[in-house]
Amino acid sequence: MSMKRRSIIKTVSQSAIAATGVAIVGGCQKTAQTSEKITNLPNIQWEMATSWPPSLETIFGGAQVLAERVAALTGGKFKITPRSAGEIAPALEVLNVVSQGAVQCGHTASYYYIGKSPSLAFGTCLPFGLTAQQQNAWLYEGGGLKKLQEIYASKFNVIQFPCGNTGTQMGGWFRKEVATLNDLKGLKMRIPGLGGQVMSKLGVTVQTLPGGEIFQALQTGAIDAAEWVGPYDDEKLGLNKVAKYYYYPGWWEPGATLELQVNLTEWNKLPPPYQAAITTAAYESNVTMLARYDALNNEALERLLASGTQVRPYSQDILTAAEKASFALYDEFAVKDADFKAVYDQWKQFRTRIYAWHKLNEGSFTNFVYSQLK
Repeated sequence: MSMKRRSIIKTVSQSAIAATGVAIVGGCQKTAQTSEKITNLPNIQWEMATSWPPSLETIFGGAQVLAERVAALTGGKFKITPRSAGEIAPALEVLNVVSQGAVQCGHTASYYYIGKSPSLAFGTCLPFGLTAQQQNAWLYEGGGLKKLQEIYASKFNVIQFPCGNTGTQMGGWFRKEVATLNDLKGLKMRIPGLGGQVMSKLGVTVQTLPGGEIFQALQTGAIDAAEWVGPYDDEKLGLNKVAKYYYYPGWWEPGATLELQVNLTEWNKLPPPYQAAITTAAYESNVTMLARYDALNNEALERLLASGTQVRPYSQDILTAAEKASFALYDEFAVKDADFKAVYDQWKQFRTRIYAWHKLNEGSFTNFVYSQLK
C-alpha cells in the first residue's frame, strides 16, 4: 500500500469517527448555528443506489430517513435521492457502482459482497455473532467501524457508515418441515452472506436472490426455502402464501446492519458540514430502522399465525451443527485472508466480553421476565 493511500485511510477513519461523535453529541444543540454557517455552501445533488424495492418501506426507509435528515441539516442545499433496486444498478451491485464512481452513494448490505472480501461480512453481521445492540457497541465504541473503514478505503475507494439494523431476524420460510440435519440436505435455499456458506456446509444448495425475486422463486419451486428479514417485511413480500413453515431464530443474522456506502473521492469533495450531516443522518437512520422493526414485527407475526403460518424452532442439533460450522469457516478465512483475520481477532475478543456482560445483566433479567409471561 502506498504512503498516499495510507494517509487517505488514516485521514478518512479519524475524521469520520470524530465527525460522527461530535455530530451526534452536539448536533441538536448546534442546528441553528449550522444553518447560519451553510448559507454560503454549495448546492449539491446526489443519487443513491439501493438494494431494496420501495414497497419494503422499512428497509428502503433507511435510505429515505438519511436523505431527509441530510436535507434538513443543510437547509436543503445537499439533496440525496434514493433509487429503488434496479433503477440505477441491480440490487446486488450497489458496492460496485459506488466504488467505480458511477453513483455517489448507495444503501445496501455489506455481506452481499463477501466474494470481493470475506471481511465485509462484519459490516452486516456474522452467524452466531452480535445482536443489534452489541453490533452497535462494537462498531461505534469497540473499534469495528474504524477497521472496516480502513478496508473499504484501501480496497474499494469507499467510506461506509452503519445506516439501519433489522434486529434479530427470523430463520426463514420452508415449503416442508426441517426437523433434523438430514432434512436440510439437498434443499435449495435463498440465503446470502456467510450464513449461506454455513448452510452450504450443512448440505443446502444456496442461492442469492434480491428480495423482489424471492416470492416468484418460492412459488415456482425454483427454491425450497428462503430467508429475508422478519414478519413485517416477509408478510409484505407474501412469503407466507408460498411457504407454510416459518423457522426461528435467524442464527445467521442476530443483528443485521445495513450500510450507507459513499464513494471516497466524492466524500472528500464535500464541505466538512456536509460530511457531518451524513454521519449524523446515518446514525439516526441506524436507530430509526431498528425501532420500526421492533414496533412492527410482533403485530405482523400475529397476522401470519392467523393466516395459517406454522412457526417452528430450529432443533438443537441443527443449531449446534450450524454454530460449529460457522466458527470452522471463520478459522478458515482467518488463515487465508489477512483482512478477515485482522477484524476477526478483535471482533472475537469483543464478542466474548460483551456476551459475558449481557449474560450477567440483560440475560438474567430477560430470562426472569419471560418466565412470568402467561
